[in-house]
Parts: sequence; structure tokens; C-alpha cells
Amino acid sequence: MNFLAHLYLSRGSKQIMVGNFIADFIKGEETETFQKEVCLGVVLHRKIDSFTNKHRCFAHSKKRLWPRHRHYSSVIVDIFYDHFLAKNWDEYSTTSLEEFASQTYSSLQQYDEILPARAKRILPHMVANNWLVNYRNLRGIDRAMQGMARRASFPSQMARAAEDLKKDYKSFESDFRNFFPELKAHSINYLQSRLATDSK
Repeated sequence: MNFLAHLYLSRGSKQIMVGNFIADFIKGEETETFQKEVCLGVVLHRKIDSFTNKHRCFAHSKKRLWPRHRHYSSVIVDIFYDHFLAKNWDEYSTTSLEEFASQTYSSLQQYDEILPARAKRILPHMVANNWLVNYRNLRGIDRAMQGMARRASFPSQMARAAEDLKKDYKSFESDFRNFFPELKAHSINYLQSRLATDSK
């Protein structure tokens, strides 16, 4: 999953949210320097990724993209799924997407001193361009894909990924709707289990 889903699944904890946000920018042993709930957010991020990558619906979505995008398919589906979460946000949260995004940006900025260098570089762009809200629009997804294509290590066709989303929009949304409740339940169960264990 991409930024919006990871941050949403942090369940409102600022420190878990920070850990979830920085997980892709650090190595495993680097978590030793962080507070307990930040470390929990890092582990939660990796649990989410593992569950997602093994899920049948995610595999179906990847399969549609594989002929054109190959090993970039997973990254593209992550962003597609953030689009569907943003688009259908009111089904998953009683807080508006705009308010959630504003609160999230503020929370991440409060922990600026512990953010890894790459996360520090990304966060101002995320805030300035309001990524979390703009995932809701196809134009925002197209911009995200264009940016990723420019940063890709190898030649890719990610700049055309929005075309693939439009072509099979209903199928991708169906995959997301079947997948996301299971991911949410998995994440809640993991957090509840860990927090219960830590409180003993």
C-alpha cells in the first residue's frame, strides 16, 4: 500500500503513524534508536506490505499491469489502491479526508527531528501538493505516476499508468473493495495484539 493507506491504518496514533511513514526509508536495525510506538509503526508497515503482497486481489490487479509494467506493477497498484481509498473515504472514516490529511501533515512535521533524510525531503512536497487529498482525483494519480517515472532507476512506462487505471477502472476498484476490509481487519488485530502484550 502507499502513503494514504499506511497512515490511515495507523489508527490515529501519532508515533505509530510516524513509524509507518518512515519504514521504507530505514533498515531494520535502525529502529533501535526510536521510541516503542514508532518502532511498532515500522513493524506494522512491514506487516501491511507482507499481507498485501500475498493477497489474491492484489495479485489480480498486478496481473492486469504486468505486460506493460513488469516489476513496477506492485508500486502502481499501491497507488491505485490509495486512489480508491481516497475516493471512497467517507465509507472508511467519519473524519473528512481534508481534515485527516491536515492532521497527518501536522503530526509528521512535529517529528521532523527523527525523520530519515529521504523522508525529510519528501514530506514538504507531500504537504505542498496535498498528496493525500489529491490521490482522490485521477489527475492527482497521473501526476504521481509522472513523478515516479522520472525517479525510476530503469526505463519505465509508469507515466502511462493512469491510462491503465481508466481502462480497467471497475476491475481495479472491485479488487480494492474486496481486499481492503481484510487488510484493515488484519492491521487492527495486529495492533491490538501488540498493544495488549506491551501493556502486560
